[in-house]
Amino acid sequence: MTHEHSPVSLAQSLLRCPSVTPEEGGALAFVAQVLGDAGFEVHRPVFTAPDTPDVENLYARWGTGHPYLLFAGHTDVVPPGDLNRWTHDPFGGVVVDGELHGRGAVDMKGGIACMMAAALEYLAENPDFGGSIGFLITGDEEGPAINGTVKLLEWARERGERFDHCVLGEPTNPDRLGDMIKIGRRGSLTGRLTVEGKQGHVGYPHLAENPIPRLMRLLDGLLREPLDRGTEHFDASNLEVTTVDVGNPAANVIPAEARATFNIRFNDLWSPDSLGEELERRLREAAGNDVRYRLHLEPTNAIAFLTPPNDFVGFIAEAIEAETGRRPKLSTTGGTSDARFIVKHCPVVEFGLVGQTMHQIDERVAVADLDRLAAIYRKILNAYFAVGR
Repeated sequence: MTHEHSPVSLAQSLLRCPSVTPEEGGALAFVAQVLGDAGFEVHRPVFTAPDTPDVENLYARWGTGHPYLLFAGHTDVVPPGDLNRWTHDPFGGVVVDGELHGRGAVDMKGGIACMMAAALEYLAENPDFGGSIGFLITGDEEGPAINGTVKLLEWARERGERFDHCVLGEPTNPDRLGDMIKIGRRGSLTGRLTVEGKQGHVGYPHLAENPIPRLMRLLDGLLREPLDRGTEHFDASNLEVTTVDVGNPAANVIPAEARATFNIRFNDLWSPDSLGEELERRLREAAGNDVRYRLHLEPTNAIAFLTPPNDFVGFIAEAIEAETGRRPKLSTTGGTSDARFIVKHCPVVEFGLVGQTMHQIDERVAVADLDRLAAIYRKILNAYFAVGR
């Protein structure tokens, strides 16, 4: 591996691109140049939608055969916030005391750099391996996720691209490299509940209908019983009330309505439709005949999914254990990721860096972890194409 294609050098170049969502910032251009120079066929589609920013994306492929292993991720990052609070320039990519500093070092330019380093090294040593290696990189993961991975996958499908398996490089490890592989994710559903009342004077409650106790009654009906007890690979689904609002500035006025918002992270026992039916059932039961309410469930593209433990997951775990000495836990915890879109096209697992500083001031990653992650990805490539999946 040349120095310019080492994980830390590639990561530094990416970090120096200010690619705050939805700005490309030069990051995808850098990836395109490096992969293109190495012989990948590179495409840079831009997708648009009303009321959303245009987003640049990247798709690159080496080879035409199968099996086809896809690396996926994103170069967009969240804003750095107050620059004065950073110890080092968030877009400087400096290494201090064995750590690489910058916005995206963990989430997830560091992971992309490791994928690139591993793929370039593998192809330099195995130029005629017969399969295909691809990169599917978006600039819209940290944003609305409308003009990114979803459309890029459909664009690739329309071109006849078919992937066999995918590794997504999100930061999956809670404490140490080798802790955890994500083999699935829970879904996410947001609900907005409004309870109607009748405005009136606090001193004349018989002339009014206070919606607040009624809202509390409905929320108790939603929360009294667990949605489920979890499954073999998923924690129990959880409903969390995130805000309760009345908007009443007067202490002597009974309000006309009360509102609550909740979010549910649900496992593979549920779909948004079946979950909506269960919520309506609970609300009807709690409301009885004297509570007037409205429930609005926001559209969601975050559906629970699982890549069952199999040989693909197994040799990824073996590669991680061989490099780190730790057998990773197979997990479905955490929030959503673009894996929820990729799983519709091929089996996908997530493995990347340690996520302790992602989205924080002074985001940083150990240089040693970059080297180890690149070595793990290289072992995955060796194992994947050795068995000809």
